[in-house]
Amino acid sequence: MKMFSKLTSLAVALTMTLSLAACGGAAKPAETAKPAEEKKAEAAAPAEQKKEDKAGKKIVVGFAQIGAESEWRTANTKSIKEACEKAGFELKFSDAQQKQENQIKAIRSFIAQKVDYIALAPVVETGWDTVLKEVADAKIPLILVDRSVKTSDGKDDLWVTRVGENFYQEGVDLATWVKTNEEKLGFKDKAAVNVYQLEGTVGSGAAVDRGKAWADTMKDSKFKTVKSQTGDFTRAKGQEVMESWLKSDKGKIDLVYAHNDDMALGAISAIEAAGLKPGVDIKIVSVDGVKGAFEAMIAGKLNCVAECSPLTGPKLVETINDLAAGKQVPKLTYAKEGVFPADKAAEVLPSRQY
Repeated sequence: MKMFSKLTSLAVALTMTLSLAACGGAAKPAETAKPAEEKKAEAAAPAEQKKEDKAGKKIVVGFAQIGAESEWRTANTKSIKEACEKAGFELKFSDAQQKQENQIKAIRSFIAQKVDYIALAPVVETGWDTVLKEVADAKIPLILVDRSVKTSDGKDDLWVTRVGENFYQEGVDLATWVKTNEEKLGFKDKAAVNVYQLEGTVGSGAAVDRGKAWADTMKDSKFKTVKSQTGDFTRAKGQEVMESWLKSDKGKIDLVYAHNDDMALGAISAIEAAGLKPGVDIKIVSVDGVKGAFEAMIAGKLNCVAECSPLTGPKLVETINDLAAGKQVPKLTYAKEGVFPADKAAEVLPSRQY
């Protein structure tokens, strides 16, 4: 019995060994053949997956621009579009045609599309509370470009940062240049200088700050603002307002202070049409520093410009990349700007980018 039991056990063991060997032998060809075909597919799959992941993580920016009312605005749009393209961002662009309601619609569209960041160049300062709260509720970082906004509670917690220009300082710098160059402008012997102010869009940050800066700097001086009227930052409107002033006050206008170059260029056209020499019979100063203004200064038709740089695209991209990396950004980032009198225009024009 013992011998039978041993023989039986040995037979079972031998059978199991042969079975395992047979399984291993049968599996080997399949195992060697399969990787040869699948390795290429497996090697390709991660690359495709990486492309999908990269596309899925592409930063999407919604930009609500004011419009194309001036050379400056056109340059600003170009700067932002080019910088975003270079950075690989997907930019959803909206031209509001200088209407706040269009910008509000655009912002709500950006929220619905679940963009990663919203950039806003606000046409006016107020009236944003509701839509900006909607942006905050959607947890989309909001970046102000160029102009500022004012909320009803006076707080600034509905936007992350503002990338733009110091409008007030631009007005101060230009007014200071006028005061310190009254002899060059031919005003030294005048007891009072009549200033006619071409304002920007009513309620816009640029118009408010530049107007206040001029008033503050010229307080108690011989430079008296006689009339102030909006030209809405456009050349056509600037010309229209200047024509009206010349009809009623010709011979009384000493100096035109324009809140942007386009209105100043419009005023130049009106002055020439009236048979007067702009820059000579009526002195003109403005803000922006576009090429058209430098050409007018070289021609002797414009006396001085304070710079307002529209090239904010690279700074906007830098700010977005910093936010995406979890970095802290300053609440305000101002561009470096200067003042350019007519006698420096020819020297500076070749280096102008806008």
